[in-house]
Amino acid sequence: MLLLATSSAFGSYGSIIFIVLIFGLMYFMMIRPQKKQQQKHQEMMSKLQVGDKVVTIGRLHGVVDSIDADAKTVTLDCDGIYLVFDRTAIMHVDHVEAVQTATTDTDSTAAEEQASATDSAASSEASVNPDDENSTKE
Repeated sequence: MLLLATSSAFGSYGSIIFIVLIFGLMYFMMIRPQKKQQQKHQEMMSKLQVGDKVVTIGRLHGVVDSIDADAKTVTLDCDGIYLVFDRTAIMHVDHVEAVQTATTDTDSTAAEEQASATDSAASSEASVNPDDENSTKE
């Protein structure tokens, strides 16, 4: 009889421990990553500057024309059309400095590839045997 009483008492503690474990798992799988994502988005919005390329939550691409901190709005230039959005509508920001650096790196890499292709073509033409050319002309 004593054995049954202790096992049922442990059973109630076991269910409480199980519920606590479920809430702990929910915190680490859902709440914590969401807080990190919100913090990252807030940091991105604090670095927003005029001239940055942005993408809105509606997938509209534009360039920041002006920022109104009091009204918490952003005016975007979308190919000559100026639209006003809430700051919360900005999904992604491409900062101007990062875009210019990436473009410069891409241009220099393309120039190097083109130069190496030209060098390899010139070396392959130089390696052709002149006797082979005479035999094909006959």
